[in-house]
Amino acid sequence: MKKPNKILITGASGCVGQYTAAWLLENSNAELFLWLRDPKKLTSISPQHPRVNLLIGDLRDSEKFRAELSIITRVIHTATAWGDPQRAYEVNVVAVKNLLAMLNPKLIEQITYFSTASILNKSLKPLPQALSYGTEYIQTKAQCLKELETHYLAEKIVAVFPTLVFGGRVDNKSKFPSSYLTDGLTQAFKWLWLARFLRLDSRFHFIHAADIAFICGHLATTPHFINNQTNPGTLTKFVLAQPEISINTAIQTLCKWKGLRETPSITLSNLLIKILIKILPIEITDWDRFSIHQRHFVHSPITSPESFGGESHASTLEDVLQISGIPKLKRYKSPKSAKV
Repeated sequence: MKKPNKILITGASGCVGQYTAAWLLENSNAELFLWLRDPKKLTSISPQHPRVNLLIGDLRDSEKFRAELSIITRVIHTATAWGDPQRAYEVNVVAVKNLLAMLNPKLIEQITYFSTASILNKSLKPLPQALSYGTEYIQTKAQCLKELETHYLAEKIVAVFPTLVFGGRVDNKSKFPSSYLTDGLTQAFKWLWLARFLRLDSRFHFIHAADIAFICGHLATTPHFINNQTNPGTLTKFVLAQPEISINTAIQTLCKWKGLRETPSITLSNLLIKILIKILPIEITDWDRFSIHQRHFVHSPITSPESFGGESHASTLEDVLQISGIPKLKRYKSPKSAKV
């Protein structure tokens, strides 16, 4: 009988990391090695669980865990950094190289590497613009992916590209930490009174952290395979997403959820957006300009729990709002002035 997998999860105290760790404890017999900086942030599982081992430290200090890394059979690498360019490079590029170098090539079976769908085009090919003028986060993710394509462990790497990630609750009643997008829902609702007067021809994907956990858990507990459908080379790619939704549909859904009436609206064309940027005191980067021009952040194919015979935790925006603890109003409510 095969011994239980020894699965390393980096960024284990984050939203996706905790959903994934909890899924694996419930649905597998794997021994988990959770790499995190602050164990106090681990709220979804007990650190004393007999199958849990904590690796407390910065991702840049991999030498500290050389012994543990040498016995790992599966890796789920969710840790990332943004904001400071130097730290982003050290964590998102250098630390990944060092981590892979310390794995035992004879034992390691699979590495699930987290990137971002922002660096891919519609057909899952790398966007040249991501390397040219992306933010420090975008550039380092694009650079790391490029290097992983030719890495000696490439055939064992599954690169996953989450789209917009929801997770946790706005009322702090979940044992899981909330994602940045879920945290932003409260502020988004404050601006609905204005957003409902605007229309924008743009589409996007989203996914809930619980559904990411199912996908990563499935990958980590089943035989590794190379996904030839999306990968003509050696590195398997999955964009984690629910079917695309338009910005206009999203605004209509949010308004309906909060009981706001639909109103006549103004279409924000590229020309109008450019005029507003010049008139208003708005600072935008080259990446912002590219994103405005691109408009549609959609991909094909996409991967959801249904792709592996599962059932999505949140397949619609209504599901997300319900799960996130957003109160639903059935009657019309007069919009209040937004606080800036």
